[in-house]
Amino acid sequence: MPDDLSLTVLALLTLAGLVAGFVDAVVGGGGLVQLPALLVGLPGATPLQVLATNKLGSVCSTSASSATYLRRVRPDPRTFLPLMATAFAGSIGGALVASHLPRDAFTPIVLVALVLVGGYVLFRPSMGEVTALRFTGRQHVAAAMGTGLVIGFYDGVLGPGTGSFFVISLVGLLGYDFLQASAKAKIANWATNVAALVVFVPQGAVLWQVGLLIGLGNLVGAYVGARTAVRRGTAFVRVFFLLVVGGFVVRLGGEVLGLWG
Repeated sequence: MPDDLSLTVLALLTLAGLVAGFVDAVVGGGGLVQLPALLVGLPGATPLQVLATNKLGSVCSTSASSATYLRRVRPDPRTFLPLMATAFAGSIGGALVASHLPRDAFTPIVLVALVLVGGYVLFRPSMGEVTALRFTGRQHVAAAMGTGLVIGFYDGVLGPGTGSFFVISLVGLLGYDFLQASAKAKIANWATNVAALVVFVPQGAVLWQVGLLIGLGNLVGAYVGARTAVRRGTAFVRVFFLLVVGGFVVRLGGEVLGLWG
């Protein structure tokens, strides 16, 4: 742990981890809270250390929420297992090339994608209310695997909004309701986080004590968030999804316009 971190900074990072865990468990997008907090709280850390430490905290979050969803929602393993497998492989590939790609180029692309996704969900209020699968058999498995590979690669390279992209793909492409999509998205996101750590840990990039501290906050927030989502149902998850996507648009839009770093 960096020597110059005060107890106040550590407490704020833990709180950020708690909020991020709640957001991430419901619909994904906890990085909107956690990554900026780490960048502010660890000014002396390298970008790779911040990214790797964030992944450690996120693994704690996705572990807790995945366990809750598995127990209470019981998502279909015929979908989430191939989704997990290709997401894991994609994330490893993305993490391996992460240091070789200009990350600034991704921000406008992600911003446009989020605006389109948010608008699509906002103006189609019936979308994701019930599960109505668009594919069956091998086509369904192939669509799940393709989703996992593409979004997993993105998570390994960059990361912000991964959970939200998983959710909207499972709702819009495969036809799941928002609650079922969130359950499968969280399991796939757990796989992408573990895969990224497989690459980052041997590089010595993880700040373990800070990561475990925010991970503790993530665990608590994810447990509460997943139980809230299951209890409140699809309508709550849809509204929360729109709020998180809106937050991402403001955050990334301000970055593109130079309003903040």
